[in-house]
Amino acid sequence: MGYEDFLANAALGLETALLPANLLYCFIGVFVGMIIGVIPGVGPLAAMSILFPITFYVSPTAALIMLAGIYYGSSYGGSITSILLNVPGTPTSAVTCLDGNPMARKGRAGVALITTTIASFVGGSVGIALMMMFSPLIVALAQMFSSAEYFSLMVLGLLAATIISDGSQVKALAMVAMGLLFGTVGLDLNTGIPRYTFGLIELSDGISLIALAMGIFGFSEMISSLRGVKTGEVRRVTLKSLIPARDDVRRWRMAMARGAAVGSFFGALPGVGPGVAAFLAYALEKRVSRNPERFGHGAVEGVASPEAANNAADQTAFIPTMTLGIPGSATMALVLGVLIMHGITPGPRLLTEHPDLFWGLVMSFWVGNLMLLLLNVPLVGVWVRLLQIPYKWLYPAVVMFICIGVYSVNNSAFDVILALLFGALGYGLRVLGFSPAPLLLGFVLGPLMEEHFVRAIVLGHGNVLIFLERPISAVVIGISAVLIIWGAYSTIRQFRRNARVLEQQQQQQPSI
Repeated sequence: MGYEDFLANAALGLETALLPANLLYCFIGVFVGMIIGVIPGVGPLAAMSILFPITFYVSPTAALIMLAGIYYGSSYGGSITSILLNVPGTPTSAVTCLDGNPMARKGRAGVALITTTIASFVGGSVGIALMMMFSPLIVALAQMFSSAEYFSLMVLGLLAATIISDGSQVKALAMVAMGLLFGTVGLDLNTGIPRYTFGLIELSDGISLIALAMGIFGFSEMISSLRGVKTGEVRRVTLKSLIPARDDVRRWRMAMARGAAVGSFFGALPGVGPGVAAFLAYALEKRVSRNPERFGHGAVEGVASPEAANNAADQTAFIPTMTLGIPGSATMALVLGVLIMHGITPGPRLLTEHPDLFWGLVMSFWVGNLMLLLLNVPLVGVWVRLLQIPYKWLYPAVVMFICIGVYSVNNSAFDVILALLFGALGYGLRVLGFSPAPLLLGFVLGPLMEEHFVRAIVLGHGNVLIFLERPISAVVIGISAVLIIWGAYSTIRQFRRNARVLEQQQQQQPSI
């Protein structure tokens, strides 16, 4: 695509996006998405499903703009409760809890929220720009990935999960294994045989991700608060308290860039999604940091990187959906449903047969992200004031919203019970010093990993070496092997260092 064609497409898209009706539906989408993101457990899929009937009565462009606004708007709102209450508004914002909530506890909630707002805008902008400029290239790259490459990426992701965790990497591996075990619950995809369902029909479709995330992060936080009820006191929110320090800006600049790059790449891969992108961006940021021990205790780059990643992934997730007709998630399947319902066939010909729709949707992303930026900045003070509400009033309301959110996904009271059980489990893990983040990533990646492993073996006619015979897969496995060696070396070095320190302390003790 030449420079003139690019400008012509951008102009066509901007003209379409700025039509009054499209602007109205864009605002409705991003506003509803932001509010839905704030309510724990509901998620964009529920909101998109509720508003789906409206798409019958509007143009396909307006319908897509509204649903897309809900989708990426929820990422903005989901980080708010993650930071203020350590309750992820959406599963993709769970990783924001790791450093966002410690920042709020240190009286820096305003800075954390400003960081997420700016990082979300930057990540979304990068994703949109890449979608505009490199859609053909990214699609071609995604088409090169077979099940062998996907499996190798999953292995790399699970190894990265051990880097996410603070403390013992052995504990992190245990959490990954527990997540993989939870991911095996339900009907086997290949044989249809129930696994670990204990005869419960409710577990036939597996454990609900919403129930797991809300229980591990949400209910466990509620249980933890019972040990020492807080008064909800917070410093008065002023304009000065919302302005990040120069050191914060210095730390988040490259973090946002790296997060946006990770999110843009993984968002374009069908079936991966913003949640995985956010976790991997966090793992990468912790690995490249000169002070990784800061993570988990209020590191601003631990907020900026995953927020930029999940918003970039939200934008580039539309690439395989619109250009290949391959939905990477249930929300993207709804987008495909709108196209098909209006008689439009998604696929490579969409860009040539309906350029106004495709480029209008792309340019509406800019408009929607700008609306979210303008909405969130003045509302930061309002969100921070949530901390001034006494916890004895606030937490019952949060528990109610969690229960409503978990129940509304499948209309299942069983999921609410599961969330309560996972809340007790999450609290026990906290007491024992286990980080729940690797568990969640293992749960998300486990079923995908199993599916692609079986498919790769079938395509390779039973040859396990197919993972090494394909160049991209071999490179990714090589990186994974380097990570394993480096992790083992770091653990041994840390063990020897601790042994020397202990020996020196014993030598310095006076003899009796």
